[in-house]
Amino acid sequence: MVCRWLYIIGMNLDHYPYPSRRHVVLGKRGAVATSQNLAAMAGMEMLLAGGNAADAAIAMAIALTVVEPTSNGIGSDAFALIWDGRLHGLNASGESARNQPLSVFAGMSAVPARGWLPVTVSGAPSAWRAVHDTFGKLPFERLFTPAIRYAEEGFPVSSETAKGWNRAAEVFVALEGPAHRAFKEVFFPGGKAPKTGEIFGSPAHAATLRELAETGCESFYTGRLAGLIADFAADTGGYLTREDYAAYRPEWVEPIGVEYKGTTLWEIPPNTQGIAALMALKILEPFDLARYPRDSAESFHLQLEAMKLALVDVQKHVGDPRHMQLSSAHLLNPEYLASRRKLISETASNPQFGMPKGGTVYLCANDGELMISFIQSNYMGFGAGVLVPSTGISLQNRGAGFTLEPGHPNQYAPGKRPFHTIIPGFLTQGGKPLGPFGVMGGHMQPQGHLQMVVNLVDYGLNPQAALDAPRWQWVKGKQVEVEQGVPEHVVQGLLARGHQVSVSPHAGYFGRGQMALKIGETLVAATEPRADGLALAW
Repeated sequence: MVCRWLYIIGMNLDHYPYPSRRHVVLGKRGAVATSQNLAAMAGMEMLLAGGNAADAAIAMAIALTVVEPTSNGIGSDAFALIWDGRLHGLNASGESARNQPLSVFAGMSAVPARGWLPVTVSGAPSAWRAVHDTFGKLPFERLFTPAIRYAEEGFPVSSETAKGWNRAAEVFVALEGPAHRAFKEVFFPGGKAPKTGEIFGSPAHAATLRELAETGCESFYTGRLAGLIADFAADTGGYLTREDYAAYRPEWVEPIGVEYKGTTLWEIPPNTQGIAALMALKILEPFDLARYPRDSAESFHLQLEAMKLALVDVQKHVGDPRHMQLSSAHLLNPEYLASRRKLISETASNPQFGMPKGGTVYLCANDGELMISFIQSNYMGFGAGVLVPSTGISLQNRGAGFTLEPGHPNQYAPGKRPFHTIIPGFLTQGGKPLGPFGVMGGHMQPQGHLQMVVNLVDYGLNPQAALDAPRWQWVKGKQVEVEQGVPEHVVQGLLARGHQVSVSPHAGYFGRGQMALKIGETLVAATEPRADGLALAW
C-alpha cells in the first residue's frame, strides 16, 4: 500500500534539493504542523492526552492567538477543511455591521485599513466551537489549557514573529485616538515591540480565553464579552452591536475541487479566493511541465501566466456569494478555462478579466482518520489596531477586503461578508485523502497552493522540499517578484519573456506553509523555514 501511493505521487522522501536543513517528520499515530513551535506543541499535547486531530487543531489555533499575535487573534476569522471519510468545509468569516452604511465611506477611494470602519464580526471563536461540537473528542475546556498557560506565564517571542512585530511598530505605534490606546499599551508598551527571546505575556488574554472555555465561546457572541466589544465600539466610533454578534453563525459549506493530473485540490468556495488556485491549475493542466526543470524560466512562465488569468477573474467576480453574478461553476467551466488558456503565449501578458457565460496563521493536523486544514487571520498583521480594553481581544480589519467600486460583487454593504484572502487547502487522490496543506500570506495564498501542487504532482517533491522550493509571486500587470533562492538563469529567462522581475530580500512576502499528508500508512509532516514553524509526528 505504501509503495503504491508513493508511486502514484512520484514522491521521493529522501530527496532534498533545497538547503533548508529540514527533513520531513514521519509518524503513524498523529501529526501536527504550524508556524510557531509552542503552538505546534499545544497540538501534540492534545494528541498525547488522547485527543484527535480536531482537538489538536483547535488547541493550536487558540495558542496561536497568544504566541503569534502579529498574524491573528481572538478577533480573527477562520476557515477549515475537514476529512472524516468525506470532506467538509467551514466558513467562519464575519459580516460587516448591519448599521454601518455605505455613506460612511463617502469621499474615500478605499475602505481604510485601521480603526473601526474595517472591523467585521469575528468568526474564529465560533469555528473552534463548531469544529469541536462536530468532531472533537476531549472536553472543550481542555483545548484552551496550553494557550492560557502561555498567556499567563509568558512565552519567549520567536524570531520571525519578533521581526514581524518590529516591522508592524512603524505602522501601529503612530495610530492615534481612543480606539487604539489599549491596543498600543498591550502590544507596544513604551512604543516598542519585543525582541527575539523576550518574554511576553497577557493576563487579560488569559482571562478571556478562560471565559471562552467555560462558556463554550457563547460569551463572545451573546454574553459579557459581546457586550464589552459593542460598548467599546459605541464609545470610540464603531458600529458593531450586540445584535451583530448575537446574529452571527458560522456556515458549513460544500468544498469545491478540481482534478489536476490525477490529484484533486480542494478549496473553500467564495467568498474566499481559493477558486483562483483551482482555475489556474485547470488552465495549466494540459501543459507538460515535467518536460522542463522545476527551476526553469519555462516552468515559471507557464505557472505565472495561468495564475494571472485566474486572479484577475477572481478579483473582478468574487465576493459574498449572495451578491455574485457568477457562480463557482461559471468560473470553473472547462470551455471558459480553455478560452483563457489560449491567451498564454511565449511572452508575458498584461492580463484582463474575462466574462464567463451564465496577517494569517495556518495549521494542520492529521491522525490518520481525521484530517484538518485550518486557517485564521486578523488580516494585515495585527488587523485594525483595535483592542477591547482588559480583554486581549485584538480585532481584525477584514472589511478592508471590500471594494467601493459601484456594482462590484464585493462592494461594501452592511451585513455582508468581504472577499477573503485566507484559504485552507486539502488534497485527495482517487477519492482517498492525502491530507491538509496551506500557504498563508494575503494574495500569495492561491499562488502558493498552485506551486505546492505543481511541486508535488509535476516534480515529485516530498512535502518538505515542496515547501522549501524558492517561490514566485505575481504582483500586477507584468510585475513579478521572486525569492532570492531563484536561480539567476530563471530570472534572466523571465526577463527575456517580458516579465518585469524583481528579486525580493523578504522571505515573508512569499507565504509560510505547512503540510501533513498521509502516504499509505505513514504520516508525513513538514513546515518551512520562512516561519518559526514546527512539525511533529508520533
